[in-house]
Amino acid sequence: MAGNLADQSGSLVESHKGYDPRVILFYFIMALLLAVLTGGIAYQQLFQAGQHHERERMQSQRRILVPGPRGNIYDRNGRLLVGNRPRFAAVLYLDELRGEFRREFILVRKNYRDSGDKDVPSATQLEQLARTSVVQRYLDQVNDILRRNDRVDGNDLRRHFARELLLPYTLLDDLAAADYARLLESLPVRSPLQVYTSSTRLYPYGSAAAHTLGYVGIDPDFEAQDFPGEDLTTFKMKGTIGRSGLEKRYDDQLQGEPGGTIFRVDPSGYKINPPLERRLPVQGKNLTTSLDLDLQLAAEKAMTETEMAGAAVALDVATGEVLVLASKPDYNLNDFTPRLSSAKAAEINEKGAWYHRAIQGIYAPGSAFKVLISIAGLRSGAILPDSQVDCPGYYLVGSRRFPCHAGYAHGLIDYPTAVEKSCNIFFYKYGLDIGPNLIAAEARRFHFDRPTGIELAHETRHMIVPDPEWKLRTQQDRWFPGDTANYAIGQGFLGVTPLQMAAFAASVARGQVLTPPTLLHDPARPPLRTEPAGLSAENYAALLRGMERVTLSAGTAKIFAQPFMHIPNLRIAGKTGTAQKRTEKGTLNFAWFICFAPIERPEIAIAVMIEGDTPGEETGGGRYSVPVAHAILKTWWERKTRPAAPVFTPFKRLE
Repeated sequence: MAGNLADQSGSLVESHKGYDPRVILFYFIMALLLAVLTGGIAYQQLFQAGQHHERERMQSQRRILVPGPRGNIYDRNGRLLVGNRPRFAAVLYLDELRGEFRREFILVRKNYRDSGDKDVPSATQLEQLARTSVVQRYLDQVNDILRRNDRVDGNDLRRHFARELLLPYTLLDDLAAADYARLLESLPVRSPLQVYTSSTRLYPYGSAAAHTLGYVGIDPDFEAQDFPGEDLTTFKMKGTIGRSGLEKRYDDQLQGEPGGTIFRVDPSGYKINPPLERRLPVQGKNLTTSLDLDLQLAAEKAMTETEMAGAAVALDVATGEVLVLASKPDYNLNDFTPRLSSAKAAEINEKGAWYHRAIQGIYAPGSAFKVLISIAGLRSGAILPDSQVDCPGYYLVGSRRFPCHAGYAHGLIDYPTAVEKSCNIFFYKYGLDIGPNLIAAEARRFHFDRPTGIELAHETRHMIVPDPEWKLRTQQDRWFPGDTANYAIGQGFLGVTPLQMAAFAASVARGQVLTPPTLLHDPARPPLRTEPAGLSAENYAALLRGMERVTLSAGTAKIFAQPFMHIPNLRIAGKTGTAQKRTEKGTLNFAWFICFAPIERPEIAIAVMIEGDTPGEETGGGRYSVPVAHAILKTWWERKTRPAAPVFTPFKRLE
């Protein structure tokens, strides 16, 4: 018995001291899990800490960008053509109203509950009502000061709160200077309601050179180079971007350097001061154009007086710098700031003012092209300085009569007189002798077949220098002698721009074939040196003799010789032209005049084109285009010959 008990006891002890495999497995699993947990924590702490920090940074920081003011644009004499003006707005900083929004929410919710209304709005709707109520109270402060009655747009406020909470909310925009001053005096310094000053584009001369200077539009997506926080949620004040003209062509230069601020925000999105980083915006670089404001205004005033559409271009003969680039009708550039209204856009569209006629308009140059026919004839030997033609008032090409421009017989007429009187008969006869291929080759030599390359977008590429091969390719028809007769007086298929004609006039003035125009002023720009026109001294003198006589008492531009229009001591070489175009309204006339002066040493070249608007009405270059050129030349010459202002020299102090 005792032995049995002893055996059992030993058995129990032995059983108690053994290891249960299930317990060992449990410990192993626990140890493994603990190791995994420890490793995971260590991995997150040691290897993922940077990523967690980055996520926390992106969630708790916000970036605000403010555009830099655009650079100014000046004329060649340093006068401001485009600048910036302050734009005043009454704004509310919503992030400073957290407490008021919360208190108003509680009050609005209580009022709904106390009223017993069963249709209590949702919490989100109550929050929106509360915010609108608070913002309206601040707007009422402004209304009281300015004696206005503006109301808050709840939907606009909701969108702003959801998308641009850190940006000031605009209550009233583009305030008058007097309103700005009253608000500045009346608003508390530490109020969340403040007057915000930004800049907007200013065009001191309204519509002057409108198509050339161009306008800007709103740019909500500008970027700040070398400013940190590209990966942060970013709020941007609205910037501007060039949409046309020089504003577009040199946008990169004119564009200011944006400033920025990085804030830490709380979980509700409200900013926590002070900012973590800040950079002030910097104004863009200025641009000095080749335009001459005095000449530009003189041209546009004279064009307006014609009450017709048209274009005027003036170039510096030596350098090709553009002194005038005008197109009518036009528009007031200030209507584009801060934005163009739909009514103004419709008005511009209705009067066809978007069209930049100086660089986009394609026109037959009429008799102004006889200068090129002269050069082609003189170079080829078809025309001599003493060539003559008997003008009976018409010219027969086959069985078809081509009339003279004058409408009567000139009789026996020599070459300089043919230029002076613009005798079509002379140029019909010698144009046929020259032939269309040689005329086209000469026109291409003077670059009438391609754009000038001026620094503006949308210069047309559709100019036409026709020849028999061109007509066969585009019209599927052969070339007739009548086509050459029309070609010789600058009509028919020929199509050029006013800018091309001005460049041509400048080239003829220098005795060369190419004048690349530029809108940038460089006082050190060297004179142009291109291929010579190829006229002998005798031939060139004959051409100038005829062109000068155009502007004298018997010429087609005799307005220059009238007592009240005469410009003393200025010799001008010019050529008028009248081209016709068939339209849906009927046949319209287009008046041309090209010129350069002074003849002795040309400095300025001009081309003017005025569009006739009444079918059948005589719209001659001498009647409509010459006065515009006269206004430019008169302004230019009077300033050039004006006595220099005396220089004040202080008396030397006596010792």
